Amino acid sequence: MSGLEIERKFLVRKGGAFKRAAFSCSRIRQGYMECADATVRVRLRDDKAYLTIKSHSLDGGLTRYEFETEITPDDALHLLSLCRGGTIDKCRYLVKSGQHTFEVDEFYGENEGLVMAEVELGSADEQFEKPDFIGMEVTGDRRFYNSCLLVNPFSSWRDTLPEEYR
Repeated sequence: MSGLEIERKFLVRKGGAFKRAAFSCSRIRQGYMECADATVRVRLRDDKAYLTIKSHSLDGGLTRYEFETEITPDDALHLLSLCRGGTIDKCRYLVKSGQHTFEVDEFYGENEGLVMAEVELGSADEQFEKPDFIGMEVTGDRRFYNSCLLVNPFSSWRDTLPEEYR
């Protein structure tokens, strides 16, 4: 799969409403490889694995080119051992809202307490229905990029956010 990725990211309010609304949940472990001009991610999601390359965004984090291909779980384990700074560990919940599906990530480890949602769009100005648990938009805020959470985990700056998000 490759093409332009258009997505918006939001913080999720405390309370767990997203779990009750979810139609799917999967465990994800992912790491990042050093690359100056793109983000290179290795991901294990349940019993499948993927290698993804994302370009840097030129419009504040809303759109960027993405290439993704499935790899074997064994290859992913070998590649994860080459990733810098460890891995991100999270559960991803899928929640339908109108015509869109929100991916809600609940993080563990040093990022425990962080819950974010993202929605992929067909265009930058596409309208969508936000579920009630969706809060503050963080699209383009690098602190919330998974690759940045390895270097600067949520536990080190969580107190900078309003109480409803930590």
